This record gives sequence, structure tokens and C-alpha cells, in this order.
Amino acid sequence: MMAVAMAGFSMNDATTKYLTADMNFGQVMLVRGSISAVLVFALAWYQNALRPVSVLFKLPVALRVLGEIGGTATFLAAITHLPLANVSAIFQSLSLAITLGAALIFGEPVGWRRWLAIAAGFIGVLIVVRPGAEGFNQFAVLALISVGFCVVRDLATSRIPKEVPSVFVTLLTTFVVTIVGGFLIVPLGGWTPISGRSMGFLLLAAVLVLIGYQCVIIALRAGEISAVAPFRYTQLLWAMLLGYLIFGDAPDGAMILGAAVIVGSGLYAFHRERIRNRDQLLSAKASALPTEGV
Repeated sequence: MMAVAMAGFSMNDATTKYLTADMNFGQVMLVRGSISAVLVFALAWYQNALRPVSVLFKLPVALRVLGEIGGTATFLAAITHLPLANVSAIFQSLSLAITLGAALIFGEPVGWRRWLAIAAGFIGVLIVVRPGAEGFNQFAVLALISVGFCVVRDLATSRIPKEVPSVFVTLLTTFVVTIVGGFLIVPLGGWTPISGRSMGFLLLAAVLVLIGYQCVIIALRAGEISAVAPFRYTQLLWAMLLGYLIFGDAPDGAMILGAAVIVGSGLYAFHRERIRNRDQLLSAKASALPTEGV
């Protein structure tokens, strides 16, 4: 589910970046979100998953929605001014940031090897961002801020009560993000007339966002955060391919090096997590065996 979500989000990102040449990202959020909200509402109604709007005031749901608002706005601002591959490379630190957040907030155990992996991953982020270097772009900071918002979003998602349907969480998220997009239109330059061609791309983006939202919520609620988060790395491959094919953006050496450090660190952290889980399972099985002589 996480791999499918990353494919959907990457294709949506490419479509959105293409559209921002004709309209500001607030307008994209509003129109795309309006289409998505209709689609998600229909799906929620079909699945009998509609719930009272008061669900929005449950703390985990509210935090997820707020994280999505901040993450979406800052991410769209970043991809408007940066190559897709660069933003995606920065975003690959999300799984490490989630591991860090889960350790600090939820008290999940993290060994020294994974702490080193987290540190190495953020060094990789610095290589991509290049603070103080000639290749530095201030919009890379927005990509980092977006990562922070998404950590809040994903940690909150894992704590949403099981009785709240995933599709209803998606509906609430889509609806609120759409409203925020409407408020951003005027500050970002105002409304731009939409051609039939652009509307077609907006419809495509809405469908892709729906697929991404639904799949990522299912993944985070069905599996452990540390287990599903590494599959986010597939987004980098999509971003590099789409960025090159559509926009002609070829990754430079620093971006590739930084991305390799981030992905390598994340995969090692994932490997250590799997070993820890395996050892805990073996220990649990051993403790369940009858003692000698019984």
C-alpha cells in the first residue's frame, strides 16, 4: 500500500508542478481538492463510512489534518521552484524523522546503530540542501519544513482509533486542505482562468491524490511505522524519472550523493528494526515454552 501511495503521489506531484506554470498552487489545492472531496465522499458513502464531523476534534485526527495542511502547502511551494528529484530526495528523510519522532514522543526503543543511521540520514539531507553553498535554494527549507509537518501527520495517523474508517479520515483531510487552498489563492496572486486541458490534468491529479491518501492511511494503520516507512523510498525513483522525462531535470552529483546517503541510512535503520523485531519474537516464543520438568 505504501509503494502504491508513493507512485500515486509522485505522479500527482509531477502533474501539479506542470500546472503551477499556469496557476498558483493555492488554486491547484482548491480545484484539485474539490474534485477529490467529491470522489472521496462518494466512496465513503458507498462504504457506509460517513461519521459525524465531530470526529475531526479527536486529537489524533485533528493533528493529522493540521500536519497535512502544513505539509501540502510547503511541499507545493517547494516543488514549484525546485526540481522534483531534489524535493523528493529531501523527503526521503521522512522515514528517519518518523523513527526519531516515534522514539522521542512514543518512547519506541531505538538502538545506537539506528541513532547513527538517523544522524547519517540528516547529513545526507544537508548534502542535498547545501546550506551556504552556491547551489543552495531557499525553497529547500520549505521542503524540510514540509517533512516536519508530515512527521506530525504520520505519527498522528498511527494513533487514530480503529473505529474511525480510513476513508472518512481521508475525506476530512481532503475537505480541510481544499478550504485552506481557497484562502491561499488571493495572497499567491489571484485566480487564473482554467482551460479544458488544465481541468483534465486537475482531474487526474485529484484521482492520484485520492489513491495516495487512501493507501498511505491503510499502510500506516495496518502495519508498524518502522516497517512501512522505508517503502517511501520508491518515491525517489519515480521523482527522478518523471522529473527528467517531463521537465528535463537531470540530478546533479550532490543530489545523487545526498540521496544515496539518506536512502542507505534509512534502509539500514529498517534492517536493524527487523532484527530487533525478530529477536523480540524469538524471545517471546521462548518465554512461552513450558519450563523443564512441567
